[in-house]
Amino acid sequence: MTDTLVFDTPVLPFEVPNLPVTQGAPEKPRRRGRKSRLVIGLISVSTLVGTGILSHQLQTAAGPLDKFYNQTIQWGSCKGFEMGGPELNHGLQCARVTVPLDYSKPDGETASIAISRSRATGNKIGSILVNPGGPGGSGLSMPTDAGYSSTLGENFDVIGFDPRGIGASTPAIKCTTTSEMDQSRQSDGYDNTPAGITAQEASTKAWVSSCVKRSGLNLLAHVGTRDVVRDMDIIRAVLGDDKLTYVGYSYGTRLGATYAEMFPDNVRAMVLDGALDPTQNRSDQLVKQNRAFQQAFDDYAAYCARFATCPLGNDPTKAVSNYRVLIESLIGNPAETKDGRGLSYGDAQTAVSLAMYSPALWGYLTQGLSEVTQGTGDTLLMLADASYGRRADGTYTNELDARIAVRCVDDPAATDRDALGKLDTAIREAAPFEDDGRGTGLAPLDTCAFWPVPTTSKPHAINIPALPKIVVVSTTHDPATPYQAGVDLARQLRASLLTYQGTQHGAFLNSGKCIDDAVIAYLRDLKDPGNLTCAPDTKS
Repeated sequence: MTDTLVFDTPVLPFEVPNLPVTQGAPEKPRRRGRKSRLVIGLISVSTLVGTGILSHQLQTAAGPLDKFYNQTIQWGSCKGFEMGGPELNHGLQCARVTVPLDYSKPDGETASIAISRSRATGNKIGSILVNPGGPGGSGLSMPTDAGYSSTLGENFDVIGFDPRGIGASTPAIKCTTTSEMDQSRQSDGYDNTPAGITAQEASTKAWVSSCVKRSGLNLLAHVGTRDVVRDMDIIRAVLGDDKLTYVGYSYGTRLGATYAEMFPDNVRAMVLDGALDPTQNRSDQLVKQNRAFQQAFDDYAAYCARFATCPLGNDPTKAVSNYRVLIESLIGNPAETKDGRGLSYGDAQTAVSLAMYSPALWGYLTQGLSEVTQGTGDTLLMLADASYGRRADGTYTNELDARIAVRCVDDPAATDRDALGKLDTAIREAAPFEDDGRGTGLAPLDTCAFWPVPTTSKPHAINIPALPKIVVVSTTHDPATPYQAGVDLARQLRASLLTYQGTQHGAFLNSGKCIDDAVIAYLRDLKDPGNLTCAPDTKS
């Protein structure tokens, strides 16, 4: 076990993997990337925009950016945009928006942002921009659900987009080859002895060097949240909207909060679901996140214990110890799979973490753990593949590479070795189901300590005096973005807080009419829902 986690994949309700229905599955959503479970997406928005002065300048000094704000979108087929998602059909249209790669050099190199659209079927109010989180998540397929599977599609063109460097947008972040990813997934954990830490850091330095060589230093320096937010404002303008209507999940709430800081006068309506607290430093966020993952595991264990066939037994108080015995049996001894790849210890842990995102995956988790007791691992390998973005042809999306690249630009690196060792111990205590029992009180420097471009942000409280009403949605047992983070963000934004009582990551369009009706009325009619609490399947 290392000092960090990855969250945000898939983020409900839009990125549920295509998994077959399993018997006994109660109801929908990843984590871990490359060589360590690096957390990504902590809100730490740039202090350069915290005063509001820069935001005013950005909105009034268009001059050199006129050619970007005044470009015309050419909508067409989504053929050729497949890197941005597997389901770009159902009548979706796609296009590209040109933006400066470096906003300080508007006449220099440009980037191409891939966007998608489902057109309003009724009386159109405007466009609504949606983001699934990550960082690194592709949003091109999101209008399929938001536009065609909800009443939002009646009054809004629903717009998905791949943030710069991600998915179908170009140039693309590229750090890891398919063979390198396959190899890294065979991990049995990490040796946190002094010699082991030296080896890990040497590997990390080599990986960073490869990332620079394959992606280019100029791109890596300009993939952070502040640049994506400026792209969002150009997208808003070229769509013909005077103000932005936006729904963001998880890391997407960071994009929304940053947009509100940089462009407060350009906000019409904004829903931030699965929120991140912009004041939290990295260590506090990690401990709280791991504690929330443990709560989700405990909720699953209580559910599973109701069935005689539960692979963790029928006493929830023994579920963690039973689980660890079962999963640690894979260390050095991968379970067999039909495709011959085998299920490693690392992949099993990744699969189980994915299942914490929603009770809809608990049936798969039960099936997968039961298979491990028989020496096979097909179901958990399938979940791990979904978590890593593995395609049917064996290749991978660039989401995990992008996740690290964005985080290392956005957030200060952890470089205090003593503090990192203490953090590793605290994380093991917060989430004992993930502890492999091999902690030493030591930990390696994280990838961002070796990143070659400067950080642009740090944690701070948001204070925007004249902001239109915003809605924050937070779920009581959200494993990836704990409930209190949403409470704290709502307070800072003076937003209405919608509370969903459940164990999952993300609630809007994934929790029933109570949340959905309140959010849609707000987005459509700007009706303030106030502070509202919704239970599962509550009817409005």
